[in-house]
Amino acid sequence: MATKFLSPKLLTTLSLPSFTRFLNSASTAAVSPLNFDETPEPAAAEKQLTSLDESITTTTLDLYDHQKLFSSVSTSKLLRSSATLGLASNERFVDFGTWVMNSRLMETSFVRDVILKTVKHTFFQHFCAGETTEEAADCLRRIHEGGFRGMLVYAVEHTDDNAGCDRNLEGFIRSVEFAKSLPPSSVSFVIAKITAICPIGLLRRVSDLLRWQYKDPSFNLPWKLNTLPIFSDSSALYHTLQKPAPLSPQEELDLQLAHQRLLRLCQKCVQDNVPLTIDAEDTSIQPAIDYFTYSSAIMYNRDDKPIVYGTIQAYLKDAGERLFMATKTAESLGIPMGFKLVRGAYMSSESRLASLLGYDSPIHNSIQETHACYNDCASFMLERIAAGYDAVVLATHNIESGQLAASKACDLGIRKGNQKLEFAQLYGMSEALSFGLRDAGFQVSKYLPYGPVDMVMPYLLRRAEENRGLLSTPSLDRVLMGNELKRRLKKLQFAKSEMASSPSSIKP
Repeated sequence: MATKFLSPKLLTTLSLPSFTRFLNSASTAAVSPLNFDETPEPAAAEKQLTSLDESITTTTLDLYDHQKLFSSVSTSKLLRSSATLGLASNERFVDFGTWVMNSRLMETSFVRDVILKTVKHTFFQHFCAGETTEEAADCLRRIHEGGFRGMLVYAVEHTDDNAGCDRNLEGFIRSVEFAKSLPPSSVSFVIAKITAICPIGLLRRVSDLLRWQYKDPSFNLPWKLNTLPIFSDSSALYHTLQKPAPLSPQEELDLQLAHQRLLRLCQKCVQDNVPLTIDAEDTSIQPAIDYFTYSSAIMYNRDDKPIVYGTIQAYLKDAGERLFMATKTAESLGIPMGFKLVRGAYMSSESRLASLLGYDSPIHNSIQETHACYNDCASFMLERIAAGYDAVVLATHNIESGQLAASKACDLGIRKGNQKLEFAQLYGMSEALSFGLRDAGFQVSKYLPYGPVDMVMPYLLRRAEENRGLLSTPSLDRVLMGNELKRRLKKLQFAKSEMASSPSSIKP
């Protein structure tokens, strides 16, 4: 018997004004807006540090004591990290590297080997946990000793056939088993992509059908399982301009197989008590991904403990509405929800497609609006946690967002060891923010992709392309790393001069 859900449009009509009022008053900390999603020069980043320090009267994070922040980092690693982040912030270098990786040069064995070896000892080493589970385990143990947890990412991107989906599922299952074998509490989540276990063409078809049903509620989808609201009245629907054909028998079979893969993964996560987070994608296929995520959450999230987490992208104009509707509907059904909150990663492609079709972009009109939406959604989820509902992973490289969320959590009395609140950053990025949150007592995870270099290469290319707007935080990291390297050099020079001038060093 199908569960009767609240109508999304009715829910919006009845409750959204109060949510809007909440958003308008949610950000309470007095922090001047900082543009940390644009790339300043190091001098500008240092000036922003001073500005931030002056504008915060009560802070829970110490992001300025580079000696304390990087005390556990060796000098050689500081040098490598500073150099790698410097290259990653150079857009011309990123453009050239992306061109090379996508060019026919990679079809030449010698060139391919040279490039892969170069990547392995630079960007791969900095942003990834290793090629094998053994290397990933060593990386995870190191960061766990440093006070962090790991989000394990078997770094496959997508596939187009069932055989590839089956292989990827086995990789995700091994990730869960791998997580279970590691020290307790060292792994916070296993990350999975629906694009890796369901053919991407089928995800587009399902998304089209879901969009059309939202436009026309009488449109029947016989294969559809119970789910939560996927769209709001402000959601982008221009991808589906004509009524799509029903799924063919083969497509329905493929959809059933994809569901079975996800259910098997969820069952493994429940069995081993390892939470699962489903990554988000672009809006052309995100409706199907939300459908998979929510239908699985309804089945497996029980007893006030979410096991399946979805992802909300705050750069989308409808993010706040969809988050509100999903959480409220789940609450009415007694289902605890978990969400990873991110800003988003497809700004150029989303805006380009919308413009091509003659529609407004689904992305907020300014970076400030995206910041505000992220902070408001984070505040909303923190309010829910304080009230005993749901869980959230605040995945951000933005200093202001980290500061606001930490202050809000303290104001709400959310204990720093609360298992329902996790901060997260990509491995190799935003080290200062990660260290500062850790030192303040919050749970912090690092996103740890692993796998053979050639398999992880699409992940690295996507990170290079997607994170252009986030390179300011590595720039901030470089300022702090540079200051710490200067301090260590001065200390070394002082020690040498002391040795040279001490009487015991003078030969008779």
